[in-house]
Amino acid sequence: MLLKSFLHQQSLWLFLMVFLSFSCQEKNSNPSPELIKSMTLKRGEIISCGPADKQFGEVQFETSCKEKQLFNLAVKLLHSFEYDEAEKVFAEIIDKEPGAAMAYWGIAMSNFHPLWSPPAEAELKKGARACEIAQSIDDKTKREALYIDAIASFYKDWDQLDHRSRCLNFEKGMERVYKEYPRDIEVAAFYALSLDASADPSDKSFANQKKAGSI
Repeated sequence: MLLKSFLHQQSLWLFLMVFLSFSCQEKNSNPSPELIKSMTLKRGEIISCGPADKQFGEVQFETSCKEKQLFNLAVKLLHSFEYDEAEKVFAEIIDKEPGAAMAYWGIAMSNFHPLWSPPAEAELKKGARACEIAQSIDDKTKREALYIDAIASFYKDWDQLDHRSRCLNFEKGMERVYKEYPRDIEVAAFYALSLDASADPSDKSFANQKKAGSI
């Protein structure tokens, strides 16, 4: 009887260890090709409207992503409001490095276009899916996690909240990143952008715009 009880306990322990090992592998694994394909990312040649040597300024975005040159190009496109082209570059990064959490942040940012018209339903779904994938990837820095959480707050409950409420959520999220990294130029730029995006159209004092300008 004691032997049977001992073997039963050993079996349960073995099952638990296998289950935990499998769970950790699942959590740390890269997104599946099927999951990536389901986002229907924009891909293709980057469309440029001017001479190659007179396109952008300099960007040095701090990221753990290995494709740093491509990532900096994608961020330049974001800053230039070239959202479709930015998505193409972030998609290329995902193809090369599917476990790069910030590449999915880039997809979500590319479908936000904060100073334009609100995202369409398909863009909201794509952005929300990208945020879910980014948050599920463990291999990211604290700074990257804060960036991802900020844009995820915009897409959260997208089918229940109006656009400005979501913009206010993004502003609060970026404020947290800015308070944590006040000397980071890219953080400051995206926080200023969030202030412009969430500005109250009826506020003739232009408080948010002035704050964004001061940053």
